[in-house]
Amino acid sequence: MRKRWIFVVPLAILGILVFVAIGGGVVLLLWNWLLPPLFGWHQITFWQAVGILALCRILFGGSGWHGSVRSNVRRRMAERWERMSPEERERLRQGWRERCGFGPSPSESKGQ
Repeated sequence: MRKRWIFVVPLAILGILVFVAIGGGVVLLLWNWLLPPLFGWHQITFWQAVGILALCRILFGGSGWHGSVRSNVRRRMAERWERMSPEERERLRQGWRERCGFGPSPSESKGQ
């Protein structure tokens, strides 16, 4: 087991460095290509691009250590949906329609 870690840790560090280098370069090129001509903003340096990449990861990507919360919620909802009867599903749909302001379902408007 320890022999395996001897190879995995340096590869992981190298992978992180490659990701930062490529990601920072892509952000740098896209920013300097698009934003100064469109909005008149200043061009940025490589380290500023890496900072923007890190900021976006923090704001939109989470830490990545605990798995995706959204996928867990989606999976649990799919399991719950499968256990519901057709009547329960329709009640849930109707409840969401009312909460979101879409009014009655098409099947209800036909019956009136």
